[in-house]
Amino acid sequence: MGIEIHKTTFDAEDRRRFSERLESQLQQLSRLMNSPGFGSPVESVGAELELYIVDADGRPAYLNDALCNAAADPQLTVELNKYNLEYNLSPQGLDQEGLAATEREIVTKLQKLSILAAEKDAFVVPIGILPTLTEKDLGDHCVTDRQRYRALVAQLIAWRGSDFNININGEEPLKMTMANITLEGANTSFQVHQRVSPEHYAATFNAMQLATPLAIAISANSPGLFGRQLWDETRIPLFKQSIDTRDMDRYRWSEPPRVCFGHGWLRKGAFELFDQTVRLYPPLLPACDEEARNTGDGAPGLAELRLHQSTVWLWNRAVYDDADGGHLRIEMRALPAGPTSIDMVAGAAFMMGLARGLRDDMDGLMSALPFHLAEYNFYRAAQHGLDARMVWPSLQQHRLRDASVVDIIAEMLPVAEEGLSKLGVSRAERDRYLGVIDARLSARRNGARWQREATQALIDRGHGKSTALREMLTRYREHSAENVPVADWPVP
Repeated sequence: MGIEIHKTTFDAEDRRRFSERLESQLQQLSRLMNSPGFGSPVESVGAELELYIVDADGRPAYLNDALCNAAADPQLTVELNKYNLEYNLSPQGLDQEGLAATEREIVTKLQKLSILAAEKDAFVVPIGILPTLTEKDLGDHCVTDRQRYRALVAQLIAWRGSDFNININGEEPLKMTMANITLEGANTSFQVHQRVSPEHYAATFNAMQLATPLAIAISANSPGLFGRQLWDETRIPLFKQSIDTRDMDRYRWSEPPRVCFGHGWLRKGAFELFDQTVRLYPPLLPACDEEARNTGDGAPGLAELRLHQSTVWLWNRAVYDDADGGHLRIEMRALPAGPTSIDMVAGAAFMMGLARGLRDDMDGLMSALPFHLAEYNFYRAAQHGLDARMVWPSLQQHRLRDASVVDIIAEMLPVAEEGLSKLGVSRAERDRYLGVIDARLSARRNGARWQREATQALIDRGHGKSTALREMLTRYREHSAENVPVADWPVP
């Protein structure tokens, strides 16, 4: 939702004109993707990093506009809630030590932003869900004053026609209703973008879908909400439910959820994903761009198609960009923010490396694993993290097997290493980032598990739960700033 719009209400004529442009731009995209040289192979990575702003007591601090203005950094932008920010990190070539460059950029950006936050007695924290968040921190009063956010809130509520229902099981189940979508802003993520050529897009996207549950299990960093212990990656059900516009009447037809794992293995290529989004989902923000223009190299902007794509939140999403003559990316949306810069880059490296390592075998692997079981793996990984069991395919044994996710990840680490090598990642980077993953396996620890262990240790020492959560967050924030991998963090 980084695309700005200039209207908050829409009529039938707006929707008609927007739909016409979507059809036209789909045809443009089809022609472009079939033109020689489009999206020529450039192995690169970029990312968006979402952050919380908190005060000295660990409470959300409504300072995103103030910090954005103070930073005067074009890569920094506000998010839906007033206590969230987002950095749009620089794209980096994977064969030019791009992973290490991404880690350095995150460290540098966070250090500079932390200095500005300190001037306002505040801190910035990369964490999936703020453990000290309360229901009082949600509502219209916390929505950032931007037209695109006001429009998004209004349209989702109008489409839903009633309150949004939250129902998440776990050790301390949560059931609640919300009249608005500000719970969506409780989720902060590390959204990784990988540039992919049209030739290899389908196989890479499918491999990314297969790899995502393993990356979620090893990277989970959102163990609860409102002090309740829920899923290891509570962001997954929370984001899905907090903007679910469907009418759940079992006797009526409803559109597919706008947040989902996907609709099946990709068979034809990237265009299938763009076409599917237009066919399955009515426009949510039908704001036509009256000043649309091409970039200097002549690539079409496809403004309406890109805006429509931004209102369908698949966990792995197709992205068209008009830069560099136009190209395609896969946006990996499932990884949480935090705990540290090195942890985030390690999770991304594992996911991209594993996808590349599996890519050339995907025809057989898709036959061996029906798509609904890949989706099953995704939600089990989010729910149980390193304790999850998954159904995993084997080309050698010609059968599915139910196995511990820890065992599967250990088995897949050499595949990820080979994949990173094929992407041009240096030996030093492969050792650094996959070493972080291996250390998490050895310690049986991701960010979610450290948060749980640290909170329980503080409770065992006599702290009440709310005090323990605040103290845990303080220690989390200090360790995070040191950029020491979470596998090495001490438990209080």
